[in-house]
Amino acid sequence: MSSAHFSTNHSSALEKVCIIGSGNWGSAVAKIVGGNVTHHEGFDQKVNMWVFEEQFEGQPLTRIINARHENVKYLPGIRLPPNVHAEPDLARAARDASLLIFVLPHQFIAGACRTLKEHRTIRPGAKAISLVKGLAADETSSGSGPCLVSSLITKSLNGIDVSVLSGANIANEIAEEKFSETTIGYRNRRNGELFYQLFNTPYFQVNIVNDPCGVELCGALKNIVAIGAGMVDGLGLGENTKAAIIRIGLMEMMKFAKQFDSTVRDDTFFESCGIADVITTCAGGRNRRVGEAFVRTGKSFEELEREMLNGQKLQGTSTCQDVCDYLSQRNRGPEFPLFMTIHDICFRGLAPENITKFNRRQTNSKI
Repeated sequence: MSSAHFSTNHSSALEKVCIIGSGNWGSAVAKIVGGNVTHHEGFDQKVNMWVFEEQFEGQPLTRIINARHENVKYLPGIRLPPNVHAEPDLARAARDASLLIFVLPHQFIAGACRTLKEHRTIRPGAKAISLVKGLAADETSSGSGPCLVSSLITKSLNGIDVSVLSGANIANEIAEEKFSETTIGYRNRRNGELFYQLFNTPYFQVNIVNDPCGVELCGALKNIVAIGAGMVDGLGLGENTKAAIIRIGLMEMMKFAKQFDSTVRDDTFFESCGIADVITTCAGGRNRRVGEAFVRTGKSFEELEREMLNGQKLQGTSTCQDVCDYLSQRNRGPEFPLFMTIHDICFRGLAPENITKFNRRQTNSKI
């Protein structure tokens, strides 16, 4: 397996972690990882967390995080381990890192990878894991449609091996140590087991599977379904309708995943990254909340993102656009009536009341 060719100025063989991202999920992950590197052998105990610098109450956010050991903007009230260091410069944060944890909105992955490649600071043989729930645009292939974030990272960083973590993981609940599960998809089992050590705790239980593409697609596609579920809530259509949208959405997720990559395994959809994440996101995730508000207020998704998400990004609408463009280019749209209906409500002015008015026979056909 090829690996990135970067700086060799590291002082030991210890695995050195860099977390790339610091929103509520990135900060919750920092709490887990910061604790685990002190409990397992083989890890450098300092964890750098790259923070996009911004002002909060008149001070740089990184300065506040390092002084208070708390991300006061994105994860207030949760103490971070003192070995987690907030760093506003990505190249410095990743210097000599051997384990990169990507936990950014998918729109920012390409730029982060460019910075890492230009500064050549990560260690040879470095490994990465993506916690990103979205699809990326493949800037190297004109008109090819979306690609997996893990594939984009691999291409951008000279073949680095990238695992994937996804699951029914609401950040605030995990930060409060409420029990939950997650799924890591690996290409290299040894790397999957290494990331298992980094993330598994008694309250955050990890299962590893040899299906990184399936894990990643589940994490992206469920956000489309969640927007549809939010529209159902906004229309007041009830729990039966919402359950139907979830079931139909899961079927379309499976069908799309198999068409996108024929190696995706059915079993993956019964992991935390699959049905569990669909249920959680359709019950309480940001995409569900904004989908509901879209119906109730008549405001645009851009307005609602600014008003409701405290600087976080809404993933579902852009993923829906990418997926439906991909399907339309291949004349496969009619096979995905729910996805296409959600797309047309979001982008083409179709009335939200049409959320249940589509040809369900297409979705119920054999995957």
